[in-house]
Amino acid sequence: MTDDELLRYSRQILLPEFDIDGQERLDQSHALIIGLGGLGSPVAMYLAAAGVGRLTLVDFDTVDLSNLQRQIIHRTADIGRPKVESARDTLRALNPLVEVTTIPRVLDAVELQEQVGQADVVVDACDNLATRLAINAACVQAGTPLVTGAAIRLEGQVLVWRPGGEGACYRCLYRDTAMDPETCAQTGVLAPVVGIIGSVQAMEAIKVLTHLGEPLDGRLLLLDAARMEWRTMRVGRWPGCPICGGERS
Repeated sequence: MTDDELLRYSRQILLPEFDIDGQERLDQSHALIIGLGGLGSPVAMYLAAAGVGRLTLVDFDTVDLSNLQRQIIHRTADIGRPKVESARDTLRALNPLVEVTTIPRVLDAVELQEQVGQADVVVDACDNLATRLAINAACVQAGTPLVTGAAIRLEGQVLVWRPGGEGACYRCLYRDTAMDPETCAQTGVLAPVVGIIGSVQAMEAIKVLTHLGEPLDGRLLLLDAARMEWRTMRVGRWPGCPICGGERS
């Protein structure tokens, strides 16, 4: 590592459980972030700031005025621009050492599987159930760890799936795929809620990449921001899950 890198990342290198080895693991890692909205904004910024060597950003949307209340990676001047381009510019300004690749479209099934297979961790920061389920299925098939998060109103949740374990995948939690869950566009969300959940997702992705601590696989983390209370639920694999039910360590 160069002197500039040692200085840039010095505060986390000082952690005995992280050290230079952890920093080098981050530098050699590739994270795929799907969704550059309220959740993806803090995820991308923290992963770039922490020194994840390569980030691939996926989002089909453009920046809208209504996004700016919570999607902190974008600026007023970015209205009308593709979100991946706006996010890329912010990340490059934040840390020019990180390689950023952008994909400004919805990935079809083949493209999704290809991108997931190339990543060391996938962060699901999208805002609809169908896409989350597709990302989950691709990660289970490829054996790529997944960090998924969701936030609405004053509530949020985070779950990690890693291959070889007995923890639930996202499909295990949502057995009724015909349901039509609410979105923040319909019911709203308070800006810091997505920041909190996105920050937790970034932390979990770093833990997965560097083998630090105990990631949230097999545990669903729930936030009630109105009371500022956290709950953790044990969530084991559903034996009948059509996605991970046959997956074994």
